[in-house]
Amino acid sequence: MNKNTVNILFIADVVGKPGLNAVTKHINRVKEEYNIDFCIANGENAAGGKGLTYDIALQYYSLGIDVITGGNHIFDKNKIYKYLDQDNKILRPINYPKSVHGRGSYIGTIKDDLKIGVINAQGRTFMYSIDCPFRITLEEVRRMSEITPIILVDFHAEATAEKVAMGWYLDGKVSAVVGTHTHVQTADDKILENGTAYITDVGMTGPVNSVIGLQKEVAIKRFLNQLPVRYQIADGEARFCGVVISIDVSTGKAIKIERLRY
Repeated sequence: MNKNTVNILFIADVVGKPGLNAVTKHINRVKEEYNIDFCIANGENAAGGKGLTYDIALQYYSLGIDVITGGNHIFDKNKIYKYLDQDNKILRPINYPKSVHGRGSYIGTIKDDLKIGVINAQGRTFMYSIDCPFRITLEEVRRMSEITPIILVDFHAEATAEKVAMGWYLDGKVSAVVGTHTHVQTADDKILENGTAYITDVGMTGPVNSVIGLQKEVAIKRFLNQLPVRYQIADGEARFCGVVISIDVSTGKAIKIERLRY
């Protein structure tokens, strides 16, 4: 970090052991090449493709990941519930009911007492009908803005239109809106009119020859038969996906967003 900008690495949905291996292989090189100051990863698919365990979270931390965001699968392993309450660096979507374990936002401090805010929210189109992500996220942005202008939102949503709408809704109010959940990286990374970095989906860090991380044969069988089949992660070559976002520390506005795919 120089005194004017901060560089944030967001690692796309990490799927199981193949995803962890890809992070392990690439993260140090990426951090060095892009002079990364702060790192976020979506980890809701870390444990066998669905859910997160605390042991895996600790492995993420050991690799230099500062915050782990979630989504609809963050609750799939019930042993994580107490850690969602105890560890403020593991987030679940902020628009779940307040009675649900965990929290949906975090403010971290890096060099020179610089503070960085992270919010995790979840869409409702084709997903659970939880509280409104737009209103609740904006409420949290207003609270965070009193502490720091540097705020990144992981919007975990299915529908492209809902993600695009969230980007425009928060344009100029946050530093970045990064879409997750579909596991397919989109080519629409840009800086919006009022200085917010945006991408509809950052992609997937996991097995390449798969159906969004699932074994091809298993996924095809599910579509053909319309019956439940045990989730099985694909193996073989893995891909690392993410984005690097450079942000002006005084204004919180994004200067640059760059897609990564290794």
